[in-house]
Amino acid sequence: MKQTKFKYSTCAMAVSAAIGGFAFPAQAQETREPEGRILESIEVTARRTVENMQRVPLAVTSLGAEDLAERGIQTILEVQQFSPNTTLQESRGTNSTLTAFIRGVGQEDPLWGYESGVGIYIDDVYIARPQGAVLDILNIQRVEVLRGPQGTLYGKNTVGGALKYVTQRMSGEAELATTVTAGTYGQRDLKLVGQVPVSDELYLGFGYAKLTRDGFGKFLVSDLAGQDTENYNKDLQAYRITAEYAPTDNIFVQFGYDKTEDSSNSKGGYRLLPSLLTNQAPVPSSIYDSYTSMPTDTKVETEGMNLTIEWDLNSATTLKSITSQRENYSPVNIDFDNTPLRIFDVPAIYDDEWFTQEFQLNYRADNFNVVSGLYYFDSESCGTFDAILEELGQSIGFPGLTREVSGCSNSKSTAVYADGTYRFNDQWSLSGGIRYTKDEKASVVRNGLIFATVYPESGWVPGYVRGATVGTPIVLDDSADWSKVTPRVSVEYQATEDTMVYASYSEGFKSGTFNPRAERAEPAADPEDVESYEVGIKTDLTSTFRLNAAAFMLDHKDRQYITVIPDPSNSAALNQRLGNVGQSDAKGVEFEFTWIAGQNLSLFGNVGLIDASFKNVRSYDANLNPIDITDNFAITNTPEQTVNLGFNYDMPITNGDVVFTGNYSYRSDYSLTELGNILEQEAYGIVNLGVRWTSSDGKMTLGLHGKNLTDEEFLVGNYAFLGAADSSRPNGYAPGLGGDTTLIGYYGAPRTVSLSLGYSLGR
Repeated sequence: MKQTKFKYSTCAMAVSAAIGGFAFPAQAQETREPEGRILESIEVTARRTVENMQRVPLAVTSLGAEDLAERGIQTILEVQQFSPNTTLQESRGTNSTLTAFIRGVGQEDPLWGYESGVGIYIDDVYIARPQGAVLDILNIQRVEVLRGPQGTLYGKNTVGGALKYVTQRMSGEAELATTVTAGTYGQRDLKLVGQVPVSDELYLGFGYAKLTRDGFGKFLVSDLAGQDTENYNKDLQAYRITAEYAPTDNIFVQFGYDKTEDSSNSKGGYRLLPSLLTNQAPVPSSIYDSYTSMPTDTKVETEGMNLTIEWDLNSATTLKSITSQRENYSPVNIDFDNTPLRIFDVPAIYDDEWFTQEFQLNYRADNFNVVSGLYYFDSESCGTFDAILEELGQSIGFPGLTREVSGCSNSKSTAVYADGTYRFNDQWSLSGGIRYTKDEKASVVRNGLIFATVYPESGWVPGYVRGATVGTPIVLDDSADWSKVTPRVSVEYQATEDTMVYASYSEGFKSGTFNPRAERAEPAADPEDVESYEVGIKTDLTSTFRLNAAAFMLDHKDRQYITVIPDPSNSAALNQRLGNVGQSDAKGVEFEFTWIAGQNLSLFGNVGLIDASFKNVRSYDANLNPIDITDNFAITNTPEQTVNLGFNYDMPITNGDVVFTGNYSYRSDYSLTELGNILEQEAYGIVNLGVRWTSSDGKMTLGLHGKNLTDEEFLVGNYAFLGAADSSRPNGYAPGLGGDTTLIGYYGAPRTVSLSLGYSLGR
């Protein structure tokens, strides 16, 4: 259990300290010239139009296709190393559910009805749910991380920032490229991408990936015969089909279809405390081993279509339409207690679909440009989970005990926005924008106790059939609507051709919502609001050294949290209510640099410093008097320090080019539980090294990459169900829900090594 500490106290320690770091924007557009290499401009679409990153007045990190390939980056999770104050991690039960935090703002619970705090986008299409949002690198042009509220151009649920995944457009030539990868833990990957010109105006493209890996550990005990015992394994297939049509010089049409099927096993957690109820499941010796009383199989399926039409009305004006339809379906098995007993098992189904339509009108002149648009979002997010407490039920004379919660949260959102820049002269410019959003949400929640062991579907577990009379009552059926105006304003000063300073103010909001675990009728929680102030500088100090820095402050108001309102008439009731009971703030600085240190050597780095803490959290005592419980809360998934330092060494050889690359990524300690701060990950650093050969004609590549070479153990998720701290008890706590002391950790990947061979035709 190295690198892990947990506090035997129900009071949170406030996160504090100031820190610094270095993470760099992409080198994807750097040129490797034989003599006198210099920095080259990096283009991004952070403001929904193509711009030089050094002229964009906000903190943005960009990693291009070549950066991703040279460093052997395989999923979007690894991008967190190269963006300061950013956390991108797998959630607890699956490989595909994303937990994203930027500058201390995000959303930890992926239950339907809850909204994200960091927006995820694929080619400007919003990914509304975290299930399936851990994206593998396939046919990628670049990844952009936008830090801070993006309320004008990206709208709701981007209060922390936005993560943009931009795919490659087709070149118009016939191409076929394949990459095969083999590695530790039985890794066997195949990626295939290609394109075919049907005519001078029409091109078809495709992509396919089959990604498999054995588990980092095993399920040591399962009472379900024939179950796969691999834990932390990977079994994923992804498909993508694209059509691009350009009938005239001023019209471009792109259609895309993609589907991902993740059939990896459900992840079993590591018990940080021994079970009080079974001697059959001591704490395993490996953090990747686990026990379970549930099926190990699970599934995350995502599928979507999108249609983009761009029409250049003239040299200055473009009309753009972006249409998308997406859905995901995830039946998952989550064993909260990770023992062979049914102490606290949670089989669940997530079922989501959403439609978006956006119209943009973009105008660009010599001293003025604006991006404006209309946006519509319509979604249905449904689910069911059965919290099976069989051991507790039997202890009180019933065959089982299940709390079943199900329901839907249907949402519609419309918005109108404009964001632009006016240049007074060659030095001074003013940027700003405004967005008006109208949100409507309707929610139905069923919640109740069933004095038996039930599963969401018949046959989920052999021998357990869901009876026709099983069901729970509707406890909430309500709707609400909100409207918000989110502005942004920025002043920029171009001190020299290579140095720009800016100061900005921006706002963002996370949508209001109903409690998806409601036990009775209760009002919806209002939207969360974030106000952010930022000053920054972007400068190429020389033709070989680039430094970008930003300092920020943000105020996060009306945070949505579950609080307990006692019921004097029923002391056994949980009485959990969702309300706007929290407030926090954060301040920090960020640095990113790139240095071409020699003809062959490039250095890059980033440093993030943040001081984020709660300043007001409210609840109620037994007499229904309001009380301040701020000291019991901590900001999660937010290290005070994030530091990354790396290098690229380019060595031309007779038959090609060899690039050696490496980086050291450090994260200071951080909390994993908001309430009580009972679990923390100690500071750790990981070392990555790689070497990649590219043939002289660019057709063949061979790469060897080692990740986490020092085999650090670090937590990325947890479940904590504990009673009050009590030093007289065996584990230091009274039993929690289920009658056990459940404290479960989920860990990041151990040391891995992979070898990749790529070959392309038509380039």
